Amino acid sequence: MNPRRTDLLAAGAATVSVVLWASAFVSIRSAGAEYSPGALALGRLLAGVLVLGVICVVRREGWPPRSAWRGILISGLLWFGFYMVALNWGEQQVDAGTAALVVNIGPILVALLGARLLGDAMPPRLLAGMAVSFAGAVAVGLSMSGGGGSSLLGVVLCLLAAVGYAGGVVAQKPALAQASALQVTTFGCLVGAVACLPFAGQLVTEAAEAPVSATLNMVYLGVFPTALAFTTWAYALARTTAGRMGATTYAVPALVVLMSWLALGEVPGVLTLAGGALCLLGVAVSRSRPSVKAGGDGDGGGSPIPTAERPASSGAGRAD
Repeated sequence: MNPRRTDLLAAGAATVSVVLWASAFVSIRSAGAEYSPGALALGRLLAGVLVLGVICVVRREGWPPRSAWRGILISGLLWFGFYMVALNWGEQQVDAGTAALVVNIGPILVALLGARLLGDAMPPRLLAGMAVSFAGAVAVGLSMSGGGGSSLLGVVLCLLAAVGYAGGVVAQKPALAQASALQVTTFGCLVGAVACLPFAGQLVTEAAEAPVSATLNMVYLGVFPTALAFTTWAYALARTTAGRMGATTYAVPALVVLMSWLALGEVPGVLTLAGGALCLLGVAVSRSRPSVKAGGDGDGGGSPIPTAERPASSGAGRAD
């Protein structure tokens, strides 16, 4: 496939992921008020597994090869399981500003781990874009903070969620060289659901008492921000570096501002709008490519060849 077309498809898939992940925050407000962190994570993952499992059967995807299972297991435990529970719990303990500051360390950790473990390049444009986006994310979080205060437990949980997210992405990357995006997502989601089974009792009890709207929001979280968004994310991740994909998620705070405005009538202030604009600007910078000069790749991150198609010696052969 033409490298430029591959890049466009990967960018489109990444866009689907960040839009759906941004929409998840609106649904979590409803579901999170009725479901505890572990029960919400389990319900979301079960809905996701059901949808993904049906698609796998229809497409006759089969089981991933043995070589992919290490990455699937690690990403399933860290990202689908641990991250979702820790984030749900942490955001109940801290205000929005603290959550934005701590959780948005995740993409930076993705870039650092990708460089250390996968040999991904860290070009100046990526680093500059992530710095701009991080500043924007913090501005959005601070401007939308309800002033409810923060606890040490909440800060630690958000930090652990960021670490789990980063570790899950970096672990997922090598698996995508051995298995399809649908296989990696389906079985990673299944691993996360199994890890969350201790919360099954809470889920049953709370589902019996929760309003239909909260349960429908939980199902939505499983079908779209989980089943669909994680699959399109895996598709894009297989075709670029972990660092660039991590930087893409900085578009989420800006989209949350827009969706909260449209869906909830929450009119953003000047600082919120400025922060959202910085997030989008940083993503644009981090994903931009320098002019490729003869005999070189510019800043080292401008090669139009997707990571998954580069020789194994690049360090990216077979990871948010």
